[in-house]
Amino acid sequence: MSDGPKMRAVVTGGGTGVGRATALLLAKRGYDVAINYSRSESEAEHTVEQIREHGVDAFSIQADVSDRSQVVTMTQAIQSRWSGLDVAVNNAATTHFIDLGDLDEITDEVWDQILSVNLKGAFWVAQQMVPLMQGRPSASIVNVASMAGVTGAGSCLPYAASKGAMMTMTKSLARGLAPRVRVNAVCPGVIESRWLKEHPEMIEGAMKVTPLGRPSLPEDVAEAVVYLACDAKMMTGQMLQMDGGRTI
Repeated sequence: MSDGPKMRAVVTGGGTGVGRATALLLAKRGYDVAINYSRSESEAEHTVEQIREHGVDAFSIQADVSDRSQVVTMTQAIQSRWSGLDVAVNNAATTHFIDLGDLDEITDEVWDQILSVNLKGAFWVAQQMVPLMQGRPSASIVNVASMAGVTGAGSCLPYAASKGAMMTMTKSLARGLAPRVRVNAVCPGVIESRWLKEHPEMIEGAMKVTPLGRPSLPEDVAEAVVYLACDAKMMTGQMLQMDGGRTI
């Protein structure tokens, strides 16, 4: 653990999957970590317990990131516990599994839910967390986007659109917040996660055209997130694509 100023991070959707793996990896590096969750309370508390085993501070905060008022409350909770924040990871996301050609299944409700969580939620978190990053030399935001935003393929059309927009927003935030805060995105391909447990055909189809021959694990994505957050000091506005070579 570093002997310098205490490093602190918040991870949205941090109780499971990529968020959990990212939080644990940050904890191994000596970061205190705030775990945001929407519904997965027991998983979030278990992740907090695991983080504390690394000798750092951790706590969970329930908030729906699509609701700006709840993000404000979450920010206040972080501010009251810590003096500042170094890293914000926008990992919270949602989707629906709808065939790309089935346009009639895409309703207002589907669009609103996906864009509100995946895009607006990431913006609300950035908006509210940046003031906590003032004067922090390692201030960094990492957005968990997706190769769906690059290729247009994915669980559904609105999901791909939301991640493409997140990538554009990453660039805009990087321009607007430089040099105070670095902003980057990681763009995973297929991830072996609870989302795809009921859709093994998506994994099987992707692996047929993936040179590395396997889906990403949450830990693979977490390594990329932490690299962008902590190590890539001269990177901002970048999209780190990691799809096992599928788009070569």
